[in-house]
Amino acid sequence: MVEVFMDDFSLYGSSFSPSLLNLCRVLTRCEETNLVMNWEKCHFMIRKGIVLGHKISENGIEVDKAKVDVMMQLQPPKNVKDIGSFLGHAGFYRRFIKDFSKIARPLTRLLCKEQEFNFDFAFEKFRSYLVGSH
Repeated sequence: MVEVFMDDFSLYGSSFSPSLLNLCRVLTRCEETNLVMNWEKCHFMIRKGIVLGHKISENGIEVDKAKVDVMMQLQPPKNVKDIGSFLGHAGFYRRFIKDFSKIARPLTRLLCKEQEFNFDFAFEKFRSYLVGSH
């Protein structure tokens, strides 16, 4: 009924009535605990939207296409720092990629000390999983 991330939360239900009931329960709890909300950032009873880079709709949670476009434009990492940065961004999508850690393993191995930086097709293969073109 609720997804929480840091200081944001999203409520949902199977239809209007359950959603309204969930909203009432959460707002009551917020009131009981003296939680202060920024009402300008609150959106009520929307059917779809972008939340924390995820597309939320009646179809469930999907990757926002704009985020995929950004991933497609990334240049291959040139050093260990670049790989760490890329993996940080890619980790955002782990819930959408089956066996994420197995697929990322060739890149994470490059982060180990004294590992030869031998960057072959691992980046392109991994990126293809991110954009769903594998």
